[in-house]
Amino acid sequence: MAVIVGIDEAGFGPILGPLVISSSTFLLPHHLLTSDLWQVLKKSVADRRRHLAGRVLIADSKKAFSKSLGIKHLQRTVLACLKCLGKEPVTLTELLSLVSADCLQRLSSYPWYKDAGDQQISANKTDVAIAASVLQDDLASNKLKLLELKSYCLDVAYYNKMVSAVRNKASVLFTATCALINSAFDNFAAPAFSCESKSRGLHIIIDRQGGRVRYRRVLQRMFPDMQLKILKETPAASSYELLRDGKQMRLHFAVGADDRFLAVALASMLSKFLRQLLIENINRYFTGFHTELKPTAGYWKDGLRFIEDLKQNIPHVAYDSNQLIRCR
Repeated sequence: MAVIVGIDEAGFGPILGPLVISSSTFLLPHHLLTSDLWQVLKKSVADRRRHLAGRVLIADSKKAFSKSLGIKHLQRTVLACLKCLGKEPVTLTELLSLVSADCLQRLSSYPWYKDAGDQQISANKTDVAIAASVLQDDLASNKLKLLELKSYCLDVAYYNKMVSAVRNKASVLFTATCALINSAFDNFAAPAFSCESKSRGLHIIIDRQGGRVRYRRVLQRMFPDMQLKILKETPAASSYELLRDGKQMRLHFAVGADDRFLAVALASMLSKFLRQLLIENINRYFTGFHTELKPTAGYWKDGLRFIEDLKQNIPHVAYDSNQLIRCR
């Protein structure tokens, strides 16, 4: 058996709201490592919104989310997958405690997140239960298992602190990505067997970041206690083998990974779902002072518009700009 981990983010570009990086982890027979898992799980999973026929949508979050549909598909998929793990969060706080508990204490200092414990995740429980049951059966019949969903939520003040320390937001994203990589290595890496290492073990797939092709130096800096071997560095993908204490993992930075690998697409959806829920809290808080205030998605142009609207419409409402506005 092998373990495959997909990692992806949501919210790298915006000026408002958190940056969220997530991972999804599957156990699967080693002969399925190079298979299209959408085809393997076609009874329970689809990669397009049309003709779902009760299946869960697992796709790049840009395809799963829209202004008209909102978080409908993101929510259904994430909750169904969590139910496969035996977890059924009913509030935002419960959800965060399951996938990103480290951020909860920090979020409690934000006025717009104070009521997160009371914010219900309004989902059709029967529909989620059926979708989860079908997915679980499909996974089992193909000898697959969902092992974990995990996120790092970089709230704005924490993000600003990290960016100020390194002066580069791409480095902040890579640092958080490496934290998920390290967690996966600690939890799922198995002893390296030289005769089987090409197919068995831990494989981590990450969407290529910033057009970078060569990752040796940054990986050696982030994992100084690991032996590193370059497997390939091409315009399409860069792959590395890392070894420590007799355990190994393989990292694959691939172009368009969220469209090509189901585990990466699921991570993308989890990241977007968490970010949207937290953005909704920001909008809910400020529109409570002025009901005609137009909500924001937090992206640069619209985020600047929202900040200006706050100044014009509710100048009496004080807030800590370091908690609301990103420095970069």
